[in-house]
Amino acid sequence: MEEKSNLERYNSAKKRVEDIKKFYKHLVVYLVINFVFIGRRIYKDIMYGDSIIEAFTDVNNYHFFFWWGVGLIIHGIVVFGTPDLFGKNWEERKVKEYMNEK
Repeated sequence: MEEKSNLERYNSAKKRVEDIKKFYKHLVVYLVINFVFIGRRIYKDIMYGDSIIEAFTDVNNYHFFFWWGVGLIIHGIVVFGTPDLFGKNWEERKVKEYMNEK
C-alpha cells in the first residue's frame, strides 16, 4: 500500500514539475516572439516617418502582446493557482496592523 502511495506522489510531483516547465517555456517564447514583433513594428513606424516616441507609444503595436499576455496569465494561474490576496493570513495581518495603529 505504501509503495503505491509513493508512486502516486512521485507521478503527481513529476506532472507538477512538467507543468511548471511548460509554463516557463511558454513565458520565454512569449517574451522572445513579442520582443521581435514589437521591435519590428516600431522599426517600421520609424521608417514610415513616425518619431521614436510616437512609434513606442502607438498602442496598436502592443495588441498582440496584450492578448497573449492575458493567455499567459491564465496559464500561470492554472499552473500556480490564484494568489491568496484576501485570505485568512491577510485578514490576520490587517487586524494586527490596525490594532497597532495610534
